[in-house]
Amino acid sequence: MTERIIHPTAIIDPTAELGDGVNIGAYCIVGKNSRIGDFTVMYPHSIVEENTTIGKHCEIFSGAILGGRPQDVKYDNEPTYLEIGDYNTLREYVTIHRATGEGCVTRVGSHNLIMAYVHIGHNCCIGSNITLASYAGISGHVEIEDYVNVGGLTGIHQGCRIGTLAMLGGFSRISTNIPPYMLVSGIPEKEYDINKIGLRRAGISPKVRGELKQAYRLIYRSNLNMTQALETIEVEIEKSPELDHLIQFIRSSRNGKDFRGHNSEA
Repeated sequence: MTERIIHPTAIIDPTAELGDGVNIGAYCIVGKNSRIGDFTVMYPHSIVEENTTIGKHCEIFSGAILGGRPQDVKYDNEPTYLEIGDYNTLREYVTIHRATGEGCVTRVGSHNLIMAYVHIGHNCCIGSNITLASYAGISGHVEIEDYVNVGGLTGIHQGCRIGTLAMLGGFSRISTNIPPYMLVSGIPEKEYDINKIGLRRAGISPKVRGELKQAYRLIYRSNLNMTQALETIEVEIEKSPELDHLIQFIRSSRNGKDFRGHNSEA
């Protein structure tokens, strides 16, 4: 067992569980029924509130508050949870709230960089290998798939879905679902291209990147409506896991936040 380091000014609830090698800094607080995973570091003045699980090898910087009460008028003190995975970096003054609805969970995956002053609201499902730049605001019930990059000062409306490997430019307002692999920016948001740099860094082949570019043109730069564009893509473009995911993501998005553009369904 690796020794834990706990500053004498830290307050640890008796019901909290601390893994091996945990380092809890000055004036930190760990709330009831929470767990801090092996080798996670809490820097001074950071807080993990009740019913919160933090994975292994995370860094929680000063001023961060994880597992706070949700900012939701429907919340009525029912037991809810926050679960955060492994190898996450949560910088200064990050806030992530527990869920609303008895037994419900706000989830954050692993290997994420969440920069200073980011807010993640209740009932969100945040994937892995994601970068959220400073001051990004993620409203409740948002789903963000893996490898997404969100620019600073960007706001995402509640209930939106952001597809894998999407890149959202800084200062953007996101109020519709964003399909996978897209490069998006603006107020209102606009899909300008595929995320070529992100796709290349993720090891997606030039052939598949070209096919995704062709699909983008049919969806956003043609006179076809969304149904016609998807049917044309399925006929004219060779199948790949990435293209299949793009099509299924769009077809499954029926929560009232359809995609912006001239080719949306009437």
